[in-house]
Amino acid sequence: MKYPKLRELREAVISLFTPAYTTSFPAKEHIPEEKFRGKPVVNEEKCVGCLTCANVCPPCAITVSDDAKSGIRTITRDYGRCIFCGQCEAFCITGEGVKLSNKIYDMAVFDRSNSVEIQTRELLICSHCGDVITTKEHIQYLFNKLGTKGYSSTMALHVFNQAFIPAPESAEVGIQDELKRKDMFNIICPNCQRTIQVKMLK
Repeated sequence: MKYPKLRELREAVISLFTPAYTTSFPAKEHIPEEKFRGKPVVNEEKCVGCLTCANVCPPCAITVSDDAKSGIRTITRDYGRCIFCGQCEAFCITGEGVKLSNKIYDMAVFDRSNSVEIQTRELLICSHCGDVITTKEHIQYLFNKLGTKGYSSTMALHVFNQAFIPAPESAEVGIQDELKRKDMFNIICPNCQRTIQVKMLK
């Protein structure tokens, strides 16, 4: 018969009287460490619906569908597929549209549909070809960000050239570059290359 070694007895006694390293969640709230990567929380006021987060999401937990008829973009975030990598926060163009929280331990649900969040954004539709350009919040953010530098863009130059160079009748779009209200500007549809007029959101 082999008797236990003293080292093994010592480890058993220490293990018996040492408290557990795990937390008592859910009986007691668990506070994660600093810089813990938890659930991505969307800021509705700062998110412009630009598709960047959907394009960089590795597990494709963020999907987007555009309905040109209703003019609505639907953004679906399935947190059941999210791996909390932080790419959506890192590549957000506004820097504040989505932020990782420390919430993860209380995200468990019995029905997977309860872990899905849906956002909607109003689309900017080309009035000529009906193609989706982007969301109205996105185009407004870009012009606000660029300021006077926005006039150096290819789209803006095309608009200015139309004001000075007479265009053939077949290319007339019905929008003149005369004095307009300060909350209105022209952009070029990336699909049909025609000019459309956009009114800034309040």
